Parts: sequence; C-alpha cells; structure tokens
Amino acid sequence: MTDTVRSTDRYEKQRAVPRYSFVATIELTDPVHAIRLTGRVTEISRYGCYVDTLNTFPVGTLLHLEISCDQGKFNTKARIVYIHAGIGMGIAFTDTAENQMRVLESWLSALPATAEI
Repeated sequence: MTDTVRSTDRYEKQRAVPRYSFVATIELTDPVHAIRLTGRVTEISRYGCYVDTLNTFPVGTLLHLEISCDQGKFNTKARIVYIHAGIGMGIAFTDTAENQMRVLESWLSALPATAEI
C-alpha cells in the first residue's frame, strides 16, 4: 500500500459533510515556489474539493486557489490532502474569508440533492 492510498483512505473516513458533483475551472498557485497549475473541479464540499489535473502538488503543499464557474469566483487558501498521480488531487480549504464562504455556500445550496456523492 502506498502513502497516497493510505492518505486517501484516512481522508475518506474523515468526511463530515456531503460532497457534490460540480464542474468548474480552478487555478492553483504555490506562492512559495511561484508555481501555477490549472485543472477542473469535479467534486466540492464545504471543506474542500477534488481537482482533475495531470500535474499535482505534493501532499501538504499550502497554496492559494481560485474556482471559477458561471456563478462567479471563489478564492481561498488551501492544502493538498491526497494525490492520485497523473489523475488529480484532493484539496482542503483553509482560512476561508467569510465573504468567500458565503460564495461557496450559495453554490452548494443551489446544487440538487441528487448530486451528492
């Protein structure tokens, strides 16, 4: 069993809120190394999201993210929780400003209950 798999197992067991299918573009920036990646959000919750991207940051990387969709933009700090090399990564939101949390909550409240994963 690899570290990536163990990290994923721990994260899935810790989920306290529902995840929803959600499609949006995302820009991830590692401010320490001045690296920027783009990808596609495929799942989202109040506390994080999953991003499809060929390139990933290492687990634990602290970054800034911006999710863009038809309903606007959501900006927050985040941390990489787990990776699936060449596929994508799980991201936890951290230190989210109150006004940005309202944006996220409005998106989640608009998602159909059947979208829950």
